[in-house]
Amino acid sequence: MHTAWMSKKLKNGTVQCLACSHLCRISEGHKGICGVRKNIGGELMLLVYNRAAAVNVDPIEKKPLFHFYPGTPVFSFGTMGCNFRCDFCQNWDISQYHKTHEDKAIMESGVKLSPENIIKECIDSKIPSVAFTYNEPGIFFEYAFDTAKLAHKNGIKTVYVSNGFENRAALEKIRPYLDAINTDLKAFTDEYYMKICGGRIEPVKENIKWIQENGIWQEITTLIVTNHNDSEDELKKLADFLVNISPDIPWHISRYFPAYKMTDPPTPTETLEMAYKIGKEAGLRYVYAGNIRLSGLEDTACPQCKKTVIKRDGYNVENRMDGNKCPYCGQAIPGRF
Repeated sequence: MHTAWMSKKLKNGTVQCLACSHLCRISEGHKGICGVRKNIGGELMLLVYNRAAAVNVDPIEKKPLFHFYPGTPVFSFGTMGCNFRCDFCQNWDISQYHKTHEDKAIMESGVKLSPENIIKECIDSKIPSVAFTYNEPGIFFEYAFDTAKLAHKNGIKTVYVSNGFENRAALEKIRPYLDAINTDLKAFTDEYYMKICGGRIEPVKENIKWIQENGIWQEITTLIVTNHNDSEDELKKLADFLVNISPDIPWHISRYFPAYKMTDPPTPTETLEMAYKIGKEAGLRYVYAGNIRLSGLEDTACPQCKKTVIKRDGYNVENRMDGNKCPYCGQAIPGRF
């Protein structure tokens, strides 16, 4: 347990959490929506500090990040809890853990893993970056912040895999220590966000804009869920929104499979191909189809000469680039290479 200092005290022992856009006002003895930030004696406490519910060394492409040091490993960890309740969540066993377990179980969940342990493992194993992932990193903000700050001190890059629902103050605080983020843009209607995810779309849209303006490398993922966010009209609006921010934002369209409470059939191949075409026709230069093998749709092509500069087959990556440039025509490719 650790002080959740991304918060402020209100009257009568109530505290307001400032970690995410729910901005929960939490009275004594209660927790925020995420289930891991609790008011204890008028002080907001983080129940999962130093407790990792999931730990792995992943390919950076799994985040997914395709323009951020491709082909490199990333130390990945997450905790219990989440500020969303997505009906299709693949990690529901950790994200929704707090709904069926007491505080003691939450505080003893997973494995003990301090920021110092994480960075030591990265240094010893020559892992160049660390990712806060598997659940929403904004809810374990202080844990992520301390780890990110220590990572930068030791020359290690940092990555958020996020639902994009952070409070702006939290993003501003961690910005100097955050190198990249994959932001979920789960749909393009508020109805979907409220009904399926338990959130709102506007804070996500505003954060995507802010992240792009503030020099953090950003890629976007949309899980296309059959019968829910897969209409041609909605996908066109989403793609137009992204291209108006920057045509260089990579957009990952990801195949949905039934999980947790969602039983609709997997996304048809034709829907993913339609979304890919919509993204490209909107003007996005880098569109990728994930969770499915579709020939060429995970490769990075130079927007000028159209030749493949990064070839991908699953997590096997052939990086043909010359630094950050196309080796065939010299065109700069946006990202971190």
